Amino acid sequence: MAVVTKEVCYHCGDTCTSKVLLKDEKSFCCSGCLNVYSILSAGNLHNYYKLNQHPGASQKKEQQQFDYLNVAEIAAKLVNYQDAEKTLVTFYLPAIHCSSCIWLLEHLNTLNPAILESRVDFLKKQVHLQFNHQHSSLQEIAQLLTTIGYEPLISLQDVINSGVAKKDALVPKIAVAGFCFGNVMLLAFPAYFGIAESEKHFGQYFSLISLAFCFPAVFYSGIDYFKRAYVSLKQGILNIDFPLALGIAVLLLRTLSDYIFQAGEGFADTLTGLVFFLLIGKFVQQKTYHHLSFERDYRSFFPVAVDVIGEDGKTAPVPLEKIKEGDRIAVKSQEIIPADAILLKGDALIDFSFVTGESKPVQKVLGEIVYAGGRQTAGSLELEVIKPVSQSYLTGLWNNESFQKANSTKTKTFVTRVSHYFSIILVSLATLALLFWLPTSWQTGLNAFTAILIIACPCALALSTPFTMGAALSIFDKNKFYLKNTDVVEQLAAIDTVVFDKTGTVTIADHNSVEFIGELEPEWEAVVYGVCKNSSHPLSRKICAFVNSSAQVQITDFEEVVGAGMRAVYKNEEVLIGKADFVQGAKTQLLEFPQVHVSISGKYLGYFKINQNLRPSLAPLLQNLNNNYQTFLISGDTPQDNNLLSPYFKKQSDLLFQQSPQNKLDFIAQKQRSGATLLMIGDGLNDAGALQQANVGIAVTDNINNFTPGSDAILDGQSFAMLPKFLKFSKAAVNVIHLSFCIAICYNVVGISFAIQGKLSPLIAAILMPLSTVTIISFTSISTHLQAKKYGLKS
Repeated sequence: MAVVTKEVCYHCGDTCTSKVLLKDEKSFCCSGCLNVYSILSAGNLHNYYKLNQHPGASQKKEQQQFDYLNVAEIAAKLVNYQDAEKTLVTFYLPAIHCSSCIWLLEHLNTLNPAILESRVDFLKKQVHLQFNHQHSSLQEIAQLLTTIGYEPLISLQDVINSGVAKKDALVPKIAVAGFCFGNVMLLAFPAYFGIAESEKHFGQYFSLISLAFCFPAVFYSGIDYFKRAYVSLKQGILNIDFPLALGIAVLLLRTLSDYIFQAGEGFADTLTGLVFFLLIGKFVQQKTYHHLSFERDYRSFFPVAVDVIGEDGKTAPVPLEKIKEGDRIAVKSQEIIPADAILLKGDALIDFSFVTGESKPVQKVLGEIVYAGGRQTAGSLELEVIKPVSQSYLTGLWNNESFQKANSTKTKTFVTRVSHYFSIILVSLATLALLFWLPTSWQTGLNAFTAILIIACPCALALSTPFTMGAALSIFDKNKFYLKNTDVVEQLAAIDTVVFDKTGTVTIADHNSVEFIGELEPEWEAVVYGVCKNSSHPLSRKICAFVNSSAQVQITDFEEVVGAGMRAVYKNEEVLIGKADFVQGAKTQLLEFPQVHVSISGKYLGYFKINQNLRPSLAPLLQNLNNNYQTFLISGDTPQDNNLLSPYFKKQSDLLFQQSPQNKLDFIAQKQRSGATLLMIGDGLNDAGALQQANVGIAVTDNINNFTPGSDAILDGQSFAMLPKFLKFSKAAVNVIHLSFCIAICYNVVGISFAIQGKLSPLIAAILMPLSTVTIISFTSISTHLQAKKYGLKS
């Protein structure tokens, strides 16, 4: 009898049903798979096939040509950013499924040098691409992705940002495992209740059918455990999938041998149940992650307001999430452009370092598209929104590697170490238990060996941190305190020193408390208004509200000198507005209130006297913080408010005035060198460098757009009084993690001790494993919300 051997495609793993194509002694099912292999080989990307076996997608179907992406109007709807050379785009790639996919997609520049950068978001199955459109088009990039087996799913309804339901490969695997488990349990009932001697021949048939159900459960539903274990072994690592794969393999071999040698009923019920419950646990974990991601991306919004221009020409602050297509918005100097928009008015000099990592400002002309995430560095702009605000996109920009800090969290390090050694210890314990029981009862030994591999799970340890921090992040969002990511929660818990900026942070100015000392004619009022409306500084905004001129004047060459003032040109005459030492001819006497001086064409006109009020919540806030933290105030203003503020701080030396932005940054760095862990709270304008230098930087916002990438959090001014509660809650969240670690360790110790004694069947172990995961998720979520209620936070 001739043996028929079926060739398997080296690229995708499909059976070669028609003519087999050969290259380098490897078989391919179609020319598409052969072409992909050739491309990867030419690009020296052989590691793609080493990370996973048959990692590619089949290329038998006809490839889409993507010609429509050459239509400018269509391409514009997909592009995140574009300048004279670069284009940034995000594609949803349903074929992403393993580590090989990530490795290949992050090495696309080897296949096409025009691709400058590619980053993969595995959970969302997205790739973020930056390419040079002078050397390659969007259509060519999409075609390349399709050629190597990752055809982009493109929808003009913006499928990526709409959270469209995506196909979940786990669902059919759970369905098959559940079907097999249910049928095996049904067939096992006679064995559970005892079979009469006359009916024992049915038991053999039932065992054979049960064994048959094991194969799809293992080789379809559970195959990923073997694949991931194989990859980890090739990389010299024993991950959590290795003991699980070993346990599944042992159960299958045991069931097979029991049937062949008629040694017992086998473990078909245990095996199929194990795979089913493992997949259920994984599904619950995945869905919880996606839920947290969805809450963050689509339901929680930065507590930031954008100035929208009404039909009457007046501006009014509107929350970020309410900005819609067609709105005309005003963006001032140093403000972030929140959504893709067309430039209608103003001199646009945009810093796109937030988007591309390059700080060189880009000039934009009227009618040109200005992409979300750019920071205006010249005067004010008027723009028309052409695409709604994408919260997930802005959050992604905020977490760009360019703005990441070198802070390392102890909890993460602990979890990483535990996960690394867990599998080695686990396999060693299981082997010792097997050897211990082998002389007396090999069946008990095999049960103990399998049960130990199954019940022990580092998932509970690994899940404690992300789920607790995810819940904490959601609670902070609801209380108008928006954090960059979960790492910030743990960094907040470690804070021992709090540094405050003054203007716009601990003080607020009312336009009713502004007056001008000097002579200011109506024309000069209009000039001052025209210059100040370009700035988002708190004092500039108060001056605008006070002057409120309706006259239109043309201001050019606007420049804002951080920590000093503003410079502009009106009718070829220089206009200076700012500090005394910045404005030419200004008097320099020290007064008991903030001053903003004005000179036009070298003539000193006077100064604005601005009486600032302390935030009503400042006294109880500092009284609370002083009990547990070292507090400082650091300001660029003169010390006119020293007597007003000093009673709230521990020592007179804790208040520092007349500090430049560089002085603020140096102060933070010096304290850090002394061992302090600092929280810096400012307005995000004159203190952006200090916010980025601090261990945690918080930008306080009062109905303005002062979103800064250097900060780690944005705090709505209305929630300023809750700062002590936020810090206490952060510590409580870390304590919840530590407590969940204790629960997880106790679970593993108790479970393993029973398994070693042979008192735990593999099926019960398989049920307990996902239950432990659900328990940890429930415990962390409930405990975190209870802690929030304890401190009076919305949860």
